[in-house]
Amino acid sequence: MGKRDIAGKTVVITGASSGIGEKIALKIADRGARPILLARSEAKLNNICKEVNDKANLNCIYFQLDVSKYEDVKMVFKQIYNEVGHIDILLNNAGFGVFESFSEASFDDIERMFAVNVLGLIACTKEVLPAMLQQNRGHIINIASQAGKLATPKSSGYSATKHAVLGFTNSLRLELVNTNISVSAVNPGPIETNFFNIADKSGNYVKSVKQFMLSSDYVADQVIKLMETPKRELNLPRWMHAGTIIHNLFPRFTEKIAGKWLNQK
Repeated sequence: MGKRDIAGKTVVITGASSGIGEKIALKIADRGARPILLARSEAKLNNICKEVNDKANLNCIYFQLDVSKYEDVKMVFKQIYNEVGHIDILLNNAGFGVFESFSEASFDDIERMFAVNVLGLIACTKEVLPAMLQQNRGHIINIASQAGKLATPKSSGYSATKHAVLGFTNSLRLELVNTNISVSAVNPGPIETNFFNIADKSGNYVKSVKQFMLSSDYVADQVIKLMETPKRELNLPRWMHAGTIIHNLFPRFTEKIAGKWLNQK
């Protein structure tokens, strides 16, 4: 598939108030794409939107939204279609994690992770798909995780949500194989964002993997390349993805040899 110019495209970004969502919004604006920003923090969205519009005349707009509330999702996407007319790319980026041993994990935290990471992503996809099918074009990008491919200790709930995201993404891609709608999964390793303010309150995990962490600028650039040249999966970094492949082939061996390294949380 050839490279697509995203200039003039309308890109809806969930979880756009910080991290890679914020970075992608600013970077696609530099390429002439129009970001539509969704997140819970209205103040942060307003600041990012103002920064985009000060740099480029793109009429960036935002909507305060908690993606775990399906009725709100339906209402916001109806507003987007009424005001914008169409959506070219949906970036399902909203999500969070809590790293704790399962025996100590709060069921409420696990339930909230599924509500945002899985059901929120599915809800947003549900709202854009009919129009994309009607126009027979579009791109749905779901931010999953390497944790969805290789589960590690103290991430049972989070890993389960990302496994679910990958299952949903792969099934949807197969359903749309005879259309011009692309469906992609992004599987990053740990990224230098405020994600770990919630996920790793002790700070131990960040200290253990800091040398391996990806910069948010790098991940944002790679996701934008994916928008320009769609493919089924983007795995970051490559060496970590290679590790998941080896684990899938030789699970008992890798868990025995690498078990201590995987237990960094």
